[in-house]
Amino acid sequence: MISSVLVANRGEIACRVFRTCRASGIRTVAVHSDADENALHARVADTAVRLPGAAPAETYLRGDLIVKAALASGADAVHPGYGFLSENAGFARAVLDAGLVWIGPPPEAIEAMASKTRAKRLLGIEPLREVTEADLPVLVKAAAGGGGRGMRIVRRLDELPAALEGARAEAASAFGDGEVFVEPYLEHGRHVEVQILADTHGTVWALGTRDCSLQRRHQKVVEEAPAPGLPTALRQELRTLAVRAARAVSYTGAGTVEFLVADGRAHFLEMNTRLQVEHPVTEAVFGLDLVAEQIRIAEGHALGTEPPHARGHAVEARLYAEDPARDWAPQTGTLHRLAVPEGVRLDTGYTDGDTIGVHYDPMLAKVVAHAPTRAEAVRRLAGALESAVVHGPVTNRDLLVRSLRHPEFTSGRMDTGFYDRHLGALTEPARDPHAPLAAALADAHGRSRFGGWRNVPSQPQVKRYETDGEEHEVRYRHTREGLAADGVRVVHADAGLVVLEADGVRRRFEVSRYGDQVHVNTVRLTALPRFPDPTTQLAPGSLVAPMPGTVVRIAEGLTEGATVQAGQGLIWLEAMKMQHQISAPAAGTLSTLNARPGQQVEPGTVLAVVQPT
Repeated sequence: MISSVLVANRGEIACRVFRTCRASGIRTVAVHSDADENALHARVADTAVRLPGAAPAETYLRGDLIVKAALASGADAVHPGYGFLSENAGFARAVLDAGLVWIGPPPEAIEAMASKTRAKRLLGIEPLREVTEADLPVLVKAAAGGGGRGMRIVRRLDELPAALEGARAEAASAFGDGEVFVEPYLEHGRHVEVQILADTHGTVWALGTRDCSLQRRHQKVVEEAPAPGLPTALRQELRTLAVRAARAVSYTGAGTVEFLVADGRAHFLEMNTRLQVEHPVTEAVFGLDLVAEQIRIAEGHALGTEPPHARGHAVEARLYAEDPARDWAPQTGTLHRLAVPEGVRLDTGYTDGDTIGVHYDPMLAKVVAHAPTRAEAVRRLAGALESAVVHGPVTNRDLLVRSLRHPEFTSGRMDTGFYDRHLGALTEPARDPHAPLAAALADAHGRSRFGGWRNVPSQPQVKRYETDGEEHEVRYRHTREGLAADGVRVVHADAGLVVLEADGVRRRFEVSRYGDQVHVNTVRLTALPRFPDPTTQLAPGSLVAPMPGTVVRIAEGLTEGATVQAGQGLIWLEAMKMQHQISAPAAGTLSTLNARPGQQVEPGTVLAVVQPT
């Protein structure tokens, strides 16, 4: 029997595995990088072990250090989570060779499926050898790993060399393996997958389907179970293919077989030999704890002859610290508060006051709703996200709410091109004309009630706020009756709550302030100084770093004085294992180039200046 589990991972998945271990009476061991010393997963484990001597981004890829940590802490089993070394056959062997229990599939099964090219060949599918015009569009894809890293869509042949180079670099950084391959890109397919669970006694369960079609940068954003609208014959075919893939490699444990469904046909993508990020929707529908099942299988227990019956529908949304309107740029800073209403499941690796750093994936949490029907589950999740408290950096919360309420999604007609078609409309700023006024009134409260009052009417108090790139100026007065503003009646105002009435409609505004950052309901504002500092103004055409990161590439031949075109890629930053392109905002001349490959930059650093033509 397993008595102590080390999770070779961090963040949300480490906390998720620890939760099951605690419920099972199993002791927990965390490992952490120096950057994660105070991370939630390191704080909640019974024992935490520092992994020394590696850069933060590489720490959780050091299998030798993790095995040493397991032995030193007295753990008798290792759970890999997802990402990092979860699909590394060499690491699985090292764990087993050390006399520890590996909570995952056999190394041979991982090896057979870890490379997408080998997995395809195992099922009789060959990647493209040479790409011609007739093959376009194609997808350049990392042979190892997942999570959307090392993937590029190519629509023109002259784009292929740069796509191969960028994908190789991103894959090598994220997975330690720069191998990539090319396959046809199906524009309007649905991403459908099958969760499998297999024991060491020959039983394989296919636990229904999941739809993961809402993706950004080929990484899933919204997932649900079961996949809606699939014909019975296609559902059965998917289950049969998934079981066949598992049996082909003598698989044990939890895994996922992924497909692209287009024109009523299933196209095999890959097999993930690990627990998926989206596993909670399957747990909700089947009433299972997949982590507990993984542990039981690792202990040698047998599954039943038949899986439990599916009940209802579940939908999961991934809450990211990122700005969808600015090319999904990851955000960093303090997560001041995170809370969701009762009735939904919250899986997270953060708690109030934690810092969102630059070294790792920017996912803050997964929010999951389960209900008897799909429509109810979708509505419940959208409502929960809309009323959630998320105070800190910019997030994709508004995008998630709008996506879940979009007719194409509610009707089940979405595909992997959803955000290609709708991102612009879905990221339009959520304008609330009264939010800046509520922020100003809450800030004004607490001062002397009559501190701003004059016997003779005077000029109003003026405050300025910025949100979604727009500046708002608001005016209010201190009167004998209290705070007042034109066009509304101030019913109530204190530091945390403002109630305004306009045209007979009364609205509540909950206000929280953290330095110059103000959250009014779901609107995030930045308080601006009354008199801007002219020394901080940027030159027109300045290209600034949107996040902390490393300059990994400059466009070939780019020098000061060069002529550039609007939208032309000039500089590439790497942050959170992803490369981010900085493009020319307009056609013009590159008057300044400050960026250099290998340079570490902070948000707001001026990388270059383009003088428009």
